[in-house]
Amino acid sequence: MNKLMIVSVIGASALTLAACDSAVTETDTATANPITAEEVEAAQVAWGEGIVAIGQVFTDEGDFSARAAEHIETFYAYGDDSTILFKPTLAAEDQFRETTEEALSYFVGTEGTEDGGFAIAPYTAVRWENNGTVIDDDGSMAVAMGNYFFTGTDGKETKVEYSFAYEKDEAGDLKIVLHHSSLPFSAN
Repeated sequence: MNKLMIVSVIGASALTLAACDSAVTETDTATANPITAEEVEAAQVAWGEGIVAIGQVFTDEGDFSARAAEHIETFYAYGDDSTILFKPTLAAEDQFRETTEEALSYFVGTEGTEDGGFAIAPYTAVRWENNGTVIDDDGSMAVAMGNYFFTGTDGKETKVEYSFAYEKDEAGDLKIVLHHSSLPFSAN
């Protein structure tokens, strides 16, 4: 075997080993810090508190758009090279929100669109009733489904059905990669 061929074989072998080592590291990271049901519940509570906070900032005539942008950055995986599947409750014309800007429009409203500003209603509380949470075998994704209830300033609750899927970002924080919600079916 000539020297050039030996160097090529050694170089290719080193690259293969490096790629295998990288794959093992990513897998080890996912399984070393798997998502737990308690983390999902904590993320849900924090998400609800964030919705209440956006409405409070709106009521206080503060920068509610900035607060909503912070909420989206904190809880959703936009910009993390993830595909975000977001189908909000009160959306018929623009049903799916694939970008941060589209999500922000839904939360705070945009003149000339169907978006009236869901999060600026405002709400005083968000209560969750999980039907169940499924965590995949390696703990890298969790899916929760159930009902959540938004309490208005009049004290009345609005029941909404939801499905959320979570993954962890590089810092180990849960991020929403799927958010689907809808109002319960009514035969009337």
